[in-house]
Amino acid sequence: MIMVSAMLVLFFLNSKAQEKENRFSFELNLGSSFATKDLGDANLNTAFGSEFMFHYQLMSHMGTYVGWGYNKFSAETSFAGNSMDFEETGYTFGIQFKYPIANSPLSYFLRAGGIYTHIEIENEDGDIIENTGHGLGWQVGAGLDIPLSSKWSLTPSVKYSALSRESEIGGIKTPLDLNYISVRIGITKKF
Repeated sequence: MIMVSAMLVLFFLNSKAQEKENRFSFELNLGSSFATKDLGDANLNTAFGSEFMFHYQLMSHMGTYVGWGYNKFSAETSFAGNSMDFEETGYTFGIQFKYPIANSPLSYFLRAGGIYTHIEIENEDGDIIENTGHGLGWQVGAGLDIPLSSKWSLTPSVKYSALSRESEIGGIKTPLDLNYISVRIGITKKF
């Protein structure tokens, strides 16, 4: 009980000290994703992806984030047929540690969290032929916060994501392990 009370007092004092700071921010990032292994038997091409996230700063260097992301991979041949697209969409959440670099205006950040996403398999006509349903995965990442003004920052980053789902097409079940590295460039607005 004493430990909980002490943590609440520290949280209250910290929040009072940061009242004048911008504790919320919104980030939009775009970039490429590179599969680190085949998806089933599909050799995935480089994907285009995007993500938007809301951040909340809990303490001076620690915060949380929640958002939504999208990645579109394609494959010439796969267990699902030829010329298929594999779209991963869903939610992202986690914690972020952000710390200034020496005496510069730059900061680095580290992120660790979860994803709750699914994979839709689409044919050449854009018809969805399979949806794996949402499931939990994980991700870790790192990047830089480069201030453009007091409210805006540029946020280049790299992250690794992993998701395991299962596809069933024509009565045949295929385990799908979507593991990829994303290279993103983002813009963040504090408010």
